[in-house]
Amino acid sequence: MKYELKSPHGRTLVLGETTKIMGILNVTPDSFYDGGKYSSVDRAVVRGLEMAEEGASIIDIGGESTRPGAEPVPLETEMKRVLPVIQEIRKNNEDIFISIDTYKSEVAKAAIEVGADMINDISGLTFDHKMPEIVLEYKVPVVVMHIKGTPRDMQKNPFYFDVIDEVSRFLQSKRTLLLEKGIPPDHIILDPGIGFGKRLEDNIEIFKNIGLFKNLGSPLLVGHSRKSMIGMILGGIPPDERLEGTLALTAYLFMKGVELVRVHDVKENFRVIKTLEGLKSKLYDQSTDF
Repeated sequence: MKYELKSPHGRTLVLGETTKIMGILNVTPDSFYDGGKYSSVDRAVVRGLEMAEEGASIIDIGGESTRPGAEPVPLETEMKRVLPVIQEIRKNNEDIFISIDTYKSEVAKAAIEVGADMINDISGLTFDHKMPEIVLEYKVPVVVMHIKGTPRDMQKNPFYFDVIDEVSRFLQSKRTLLLEKGIPPDHIILDPGIGFGKRLEDNIEIFKNIGLFKNLGSPLLVGHSRKSMIGMILGGIPPDERLEGTLALTAYLFMKGVELVRVHDVKENFRVIKTLEGLKSKLYDQSTDF
């Protein structure tokens, strides 16, 4: 199934033809993997433009770390981090979709006004009650993610009786709320929230049942890049050694038909997807199931 994401600035991105990449651009000093790498405007802009060249369809720009244990960032600080980067990337690339990774409605509003095309809200529109109003006012696509707790406390003994049921019910309820407000289904992107208030076994259950989330009626995004579940599966390795595990999960998500993956390493993940696309087309040419 195809979905059309339409930006208030006139850009359109079609999802559903293959798995597309949302590149992570953290302009923060303390993100779990790339904190500090792109905290200057110049370095962040160079990396954003590079990701577009490497195959990203969306650049997701965030000014507040949401790693486990992270403290909230003041509104003014977050704006100072993200707005100049969005402006400079937009000056140099008029086509790439830009997403603002924030749960604050004021940051989202300001980001859209300087060129952002969509919102990625890790709170699933729950931390700021004005966020649905911004989505409706600007008619922007929005990523609705499931989280249990807040970044500060989400990994303090999370527990589920049935993680698939709880996450899917949450996402479906938020989707219904947005539909009732007049947001088109194509503009509601659902994210089960890998690692956000979830244990290893919960994350694995989500991957095993990823097809159930695709059946909710909107495009699906999965953010698994270099996360702790990969480190745990591979014996406790740190984030800078989790590329291969990330690529393995990207390949799995491609085969399951997931529309978007959110990753740090755009070039490597893009090549995995392109290789699988080539293999899939050859197998289809021979009337063989993939």
